[in-house]
Amino acid sequence: MRSLAETKVLMHAAVAALIGALACYPRIAHWPRPAYPIWYLEAVLLVGGFVLWAFVFAWHAKYSGRPVFSSRPTVAPLIQTTVAGILVAILLHQLVDPIFRARTPEDYPVNFTEWLAMTLFTLAFNQLFLVFAPFAWALRLAKNPWAAIGFTVLFGVLVAVMKARSSPAPASGSLLCLILTVRAGVSFLSVWFYSRHGIIVTWWWGFLLQTRHLFDLLAPA
Repeated sequence: MRSLAETKVLMHAAVAALIGALACYPRIAHWPRPAYPIWYLEAVLLVGGFVLWAFVFAWHAKYSGRPVFSSRPTVAPLIQTTVAGILVAILLHQLVDPIFRARTPEDYPVNFTEWLAMTLFTLAFNQLFLVFAPFAWALRLAKNPWAAIGFTVLFGVLVAVMKARSSPAPASGSLLCLILTVRAGVSFLSVWFYSRHGIIVTWWWGFLLQTRHLFDLLAPA
């Protein structure tokens, strides 16, 4: 736990949390009927992001032996991630999004501004909350990358279950299976890329998945 109190870790976490909170602002500002003031939501993201980034900076490199950020990703991981991102994005757009859009249309952008806001939020917070921080936390406890990957996937699935159960329209058994399968698959690939290649490649993977929404936004009416 002493790694969390290191000055370098705290400084990196503070800077990353501040940048993340700023990147999340467009999404928060466009949230329909927010339950709390924007300043409060931003403060929660700032504090929560600080804690989560502290997990990442304190434990990821120490227990994985790999850097959090790789300033010069090699060509092979980028090609691998790009091909996987494009294929999964097409699969989600063709087979999954039509079902989910009918159930939760608020999760899908209706214009480019909303797409940009959602993409920034996904890269700045969703991946941190669902991939980076859980993996670092589990890695610190288990000291085993595969155990950490399994925990991170399970955590993503549990979050998906909680979201589905909190929806006003209950999910059928088949829809719930689809939700869990999609979440497990995307979570596994996300944490795999992260554990092998670091945050920059994983951000690129997440961005490619978000570009699938542009197919509908840029399609002629």
